[in-house]
Amino acid sequence: MIKKAWFWFAGLMMCALLLSGCGKKYQEVSASEASTETAASQETKEIKIDSDTKAESSEEEGPGDYYTFEERTEKDGKIRSYLTGELVDVSKGNRRPVAVMMSNDKEALPQYGINRADVVYEAPAEGGMNRYMAIMENYDDLNRIGSVRSCRTYYTYFAREFDAIYAHFGQSTFAKPYLSNLNNINGLDGIGSVAYFRTNDRKAPHNAYTSGSRLNESIEKLGYSGAYDSSYQGHYRFAKTGREVTLEGAPGVLDAYKVYPAYVINKPWFEYHEEDGLYYRYQYGKAHMGDEGQVKVKNIILQYCPSGHYASTEYLNINVVDDSYGCYVTEGRAIPVKWTRDGEGGPTHYYDMENNEIILNQGKTWVCIISAQDSPNVEFYGKQ
Repeated sequence: MIKKAWFWFAGLMMCALLLSGCGKKYQEVSASEASTETAASQETKEIKIDSDTKAESSEEEGPGDYYTFEERTEKDGKIRSYLTGELVDVSKGNRRPVAVMMSNDKEALPQYGINRADVVYEAPAEGGMNRYMAIMENYDDLNRIGSVRSCRTYYTYFAREFDAIYAHFGQSTFAKPYLSNLNNINGLDGIGSVAYFRTNDRKAPHNAYTSGSRLNESIEKLGYSGAYDSSYQGHYRFAKTGREVTLEGAPGVLDAYKVYPAYVINKPWFEYHEEDGLYYRYQYGKAHMGDEGQVKVKNIILQYCPSGHYASTEYLNINVVDDSYGCYVTEGRAIPVKWTRDGEGGPTHYYDMENNEIILNQGKTWVCIISAQDSPNVEFYGKQ
């Protein structure tokens, strides 16, 4: 009951922050006004899920708006991906993904392999620079992935949420104890010479890379299981084919054709394209290009986390365990959400203002980890 009450309070505050954080496009409202609006919305509005009567199979036409773990069954050599909800080859969908740490320094661009990532976590490191963790299941044919950088504590939590094998080149002192909680491939360990290689087209530390074959060889040599743990039941809920989530009518909904996560150095933003329903990513003043084209995703999650620094250091201590709030963005709209984690190693769940766990649209997801104190600087803009 205490958690529910806190969630409700955080949700009301989030509504106010969403509105006040977009001063150029939306009128500011007080927390009390947000409370009245949200309460009214709960009585009269439902999140809209479009139903397509042209669903192709009985599986698509079954009851419910999202695929359950029990419905994840093999059909014609395909199975629902835990990462995207889309049908993928059984050989890829049933094996654990890799989660590769990637640099975002200008000297390291472009990131190789990032276009293959099904889920990307973006979080700040020291000095305001961001790093990525790219989670992918389709990587075998990639000859170059990275550049690969070192671990920070909070990334170990993200990798565990997906039962992923974590690839990194070193770690901070504070992160080292947490690496024992998950299978990892460390460039500073003996396996490093097998898993990673350096190129001569970049300067260290931006020239360490891995590849699909090197990752698979390292996983085998380290004796890690390639199969998901028997207790794993996925992370996200994905909309069924033909039942796309639009967020229309949801409490606190805003137009979100452009989204600015308020990171200070790379200054990224996402632009929604109606023709394909995807968000195209930009940073450093131009399109964010991987080695296989511009980065684009179906869903965006903004996860606001309390943060500080480890004493007398520049290393960030980001709290990704205790309940907080954020936003879910898809189909040109954004809603406030509340998030909570299933214990230390479990997945993070995101809930709307009516305490319903959100349903993601099938496709790639980008998660922005944002310090809670920076959340008022996040901006959403409607269609121009």
